[in-house]
Amino acid sequence: MKALIIDDENKSRRLLETLLKDFCPEISTIFQATDLINGISVIENEAPELVFLDIEMPKHSGLEILSFFDNKEVNFQIIFVTAYNQYALEAFKLSAVDYLLKPVDIDELKTAVEKAINTIQNKSINNQFEDLKKAFKQLSLNKLTIEVSNGILFVSHDEIYFLEADGMYTKIHLKENKTELVSKPLKHFVSQLENKVIFYKPHRSYLINLKHIKSFSKKDGFHLTMDNGKTIPIAKDKKKEFLLLIQEFF
Repeated sequence: MKALIIDDENKSRRLLETLLKDFCPEISTIFQATDLINGISVIENEAPELVFLDIEMPKHSGLEILSFFDNKEVNFQIIFVTAYNQYALEAFKLSAVDYLLKPVDIDELKTAVEKAINTIQNKSINNQFEDLKKAFKQLSLNKLTIEVSNGILFVSHDEIYFLEADGMYTKIHLKENKTELVSKPLKHFVSQLENKVIFYKPHRSYLINLKHIKSFSKKDGFHLTMDNGKTIPIAKDKKKEFLLLIQEFF
């Protein structure tokens, strides 16, 4: 059996390769790739049956592999590898796709490989891959995907107070006074949430969750106070629209 390790960290790739050679004799050939794009190329040229895929990598998250095989037959089994067990694991559980937490435990690795081999032999890879796509789509119905430095967060819409532009970055204000600084402009999230009626853009620098408006004031220019105490301005050209919005939804 051929396997591919996709991970931007050389140390992690070498360690996993050593563990596979020592404890998983079913795997005869091991390829390596430093990022998702190179990994896709290896998959297309070498056809490995098993792919160990790191989640957090430069340029492309490992989770983006789904988009490269849309409407294509999948002939490899994925085992996601992550150092951050809070990221995306809900989706993996929904789809029964396996994952390993770093540092990789030998027994968990052997179990994951055995399960992958069983899936391959039962020719159920495509079904499992489709289940993974459905799981991520289901999560996206009421959660926002946030790429952070340590991986990917799936944040419930209800946890978001507002999003604030910060140059080419966006600061996301969450419950419990938590914030996440994301290396994407605000317009990225405006586009992602444009069909969600609870989100509204009262100002070019802000996208708010209407559920978390605490008060509205006309003093010193129109502005809002959110549940976390932060003040959000309302742009002059948005005042009439916002008043109509209040009448309609509140």
